Amino acid sequence: MKTINVVAAIIIKDNKIFATQRGYGDFKGGWEFPGGKIEENELPRDAIIREIKEELNIDIIPGELFETIEYDYPTFHLSMQCFISTIKNGDIILSEHTAAKWLSKEDLDSIEWLKADITIIDKLKNSNVFDMT
Repeated sequence: MKTINVVAAIIIKDNKIFATQRGYGDFKGGWEFPGGKIEENELPRDAIIREIKEELNIDIIPGELFETIEYDYPTFHLSMQCFISTIKNGDIILSEHTAAKWLSKEDLDSIEWLKADITIIDKLKNSNVFDMT
């Protein structure tokens, strides 16, 4: 089974987490943490900075690695490194997503997360990430 290596940003601001709704592909309409594929010879932190700039038009500061998700979809294995991140500068402009939301800890279950992303929701609820900003 093919493995796809990606990065995702868990962007924190005002005790809320940023979620985006996919606007393309097989998982269109599902909610996820923004990010994307790691290019050949690219470091994960560089990849997440690049991906978020491309997708959201903002600069972020990736902090600690929160979790690496290993998830088997029917046609591929996903390895996703999720970084706690903060916005450095810029105004969010969605270029690949149809919608976005800032979610409080209590609101995390209010959207339909993609299967890989939902695997860390409970860990986020039980962490102190909401108290970081």
